[in-house]
Amino acid sequence: MTNPAERVLVAGVGNVFLGDDGFGVEVVRRLADHRLPPHVEVVDSGVRGVHLAYQLLDGYHTVLLVDAAPRGAPPGTVHLIDASAPKAVVPRQPQLDGHHMSPDAVLALLETLRQSIGGSAPERVLVVGCEPASVDEGIGLSAPVAAAVDEAVDLVLRLVRDEQQCTAVVPDGTYPERNTQP
Repeated sequence: MTNPAERVLVAGVGNVFLGDDGFGVEVVRRLADHRLPPHVEVVDSGVRGVHLAYQLLDGYHTVLLVDAAPRGAPPGTVHLIDASAPKAVVPRQPQLDGHHMSPDAVLALLETLRQSIGGSAPERVLVVGCEPASVDEGIGLSAPVAAAVDEAVDLVLRLVRDEQQCTAVVPDGTYPERNTQP
């Protein structure tokens, strides 16, 4: 059995019917082609944010949320955001929307659930995000976001392989090494 202090969850978040919002789902789909250590669990959370919030209480040390993340950069830019940093998530009442919960809403709900029913929240939460070009209705990623999927897969593999990489976040939320093989 895996030590809870080592457990890692990689969760793809997003709605495949809203264009680039399906980025996280595509990244975890591609991760299925890679051999990962037994302490790493990869899930397609899609639009099931409430379910994901409950799952996060199951004793993971590190959680990597993969999602479209608009931050004002050119479409296809991959960001690494440390959401476990004290000011990374603004405490607020979670907006429960059965069809879309962004990582910040999931984390707000997680804290509410932890306080009411118990469980242990992850020590580290990172968001591997990609700047979307369009989240309008439609199936399929835009060209720049589709091109960024392999880069995000490589980043997730590096983060999983070497926990030390998890601290390599620069203040603007990007990561210092791009297009490096795991």
